[in-house]
Amino acid sequence: MKIAIVGTGYVGLVTGTCFAEVGIDVTCIDIDQKKIDNLHQGILPIYEPGLEEMVSRNVEKGRLQFSTNLAEAIQDCDVAFIAVGTPPGEDGSADLKYVLAVARGIGENMKSYGVIVTKSTVPVGTAAKVRAEIEQALAKRGADIEFDVASNPEFLKEGAAIDDFLKPDRIVVGVASERAEEVMRRLYKPFLLNGHPIIFMDIPSAEMTKYAANSMLATKISFMNDVANLCEIMGADVNKVRQGIGSDARIGTKFIYPGIGYGGSCFPKDVKALIKTAQENGYKMQVLQAVESVNEQQKSVLFDKVSRHFGGELRGLKMAVWGLSFKPKTDDMREAPSLVIIEKLLAAGCTVTAYDPVAMPEARHSLGDSIVYAKDEFAALIDADALLVVTEWPDFRAPNFEVVARLMKQKVIFDGRNIYEASELKELGFAYHCIGVRTEHREPLNDSITANKVSAAS
Repeated sequence: MKIAIVGTGYVGLVTGTCFAEVGIDVTCIDIDQKKIDNLHQGILPIYEPGLEEMVSRNVEKGRLQFSTNLAEAIQDCDVAFIAVGTPPGEDGSADLKYVLAVARGIGENMKSYGVIVTKSTVPVGTAAKVRAEIEQALAKRGADIEFDVASNPEFLKEGAAIDDFLKPDRIVVGVASERAEEVMRRLYKPFLLNGHPIIFMDIPSAEMTKYAANSMLATKISFMNDVANLCEIMGADVNKVRQGIGSDARIGTKFIYPGIGYGGSCFPKDVKALIKTAQENGYKMQVLQAVESVNEQQKSVLFDKVSRHFGGELRGLKMAVWGLSFKPKTDDMREAPSLVIIEKLLAAGCTVTAYDPVAMPEARHSLGDSIVYAKDEFAALIDADALLVVTEWPDFRAPNFEVVARLMKQKVIFDGRNIYEASELKELGFAYHCIGVRTEHREPLNDSITANKVSAAS
């Protein structure tokens, strides 16, 4: 088969490379000439473990090509995937201008039957808009060419995307014809040989499945963070609570780890988009609105702990930050909790020295020179008044705490990912704060009481 992938971002590049890995002829297309030139030189626009080697291998074998020429790539193409960005607008809705622009380009250049597949995360009803754009472009040409539109949402976890694609939990495909189903079944046949399921459904259901899946996972995260905050107030240990509820097969152990909020390119954008879609159709997603609210509040929890520990006197203190990306094994800084935390530290008068194994170049786009970027995790600790663990990279999970203690000015750790043992650190003389476990004296509802007093006084 011959396929085209339009868009060489995270989804497009991983998708195209993994299809090439099983022997399919793939052309990845992008309008950014510099990005295509870099890909020809083996320079990838994203970090994903194992991807660079796989791209190189398939380019060498001639199965993976890169181009800016959509018209050429679409010729005699069996399947064309639209994998361009759908950035959120100010109101939270997904911006479809890039998706629809690609659809027009396909309609202006296709020569024979093909299946046009939306791989980008798009709202319900987008496939119909894609079909309309292609039909209008064909009509302007006076061309009578049959085609099908399909929806094939991606379920890739950053940091594990290659395994997710090659060994999928499920493959979801929305189609509107038997012919399109047959083409997509043939395309995915190499991935079905080991029993991985392919689920065919109508197109609107496929489009909704992606949003519903990410929103469900985001809900689990926000729920656990909400519980963690209450545990801390009440003197319970959220780590034990997590073990207790995670042993229930109906709940499971995944996505119930307390922390400092979710980020990245998917959960924040998809939750907002689903809320907006509901609003546009006269419905209110009350649970998801709460999920989003809890997540935004959770990104400030670690800073609040820092402020309480130092009595609100932060000016002139040096803070070491371990981890900048929103999760390990990626350089993605989109909606990363680190950005909120660092912004608050700087506004409070702190200096910040940070280290991340791969995300520091990307972090510079957002933070510039407002912080110091350390050469390694230990260099970040020199003369630090506190360490904030923001991303749970494997590098940070078992450091030599005796070295950590010698390097720091004050032995204080704020663990935003609950990766350390409080008892071990306290034995070494550290003040240790984590999420969902009371490690400091707190008066229940103290903040609310203070707020009420201020209100009454005014």
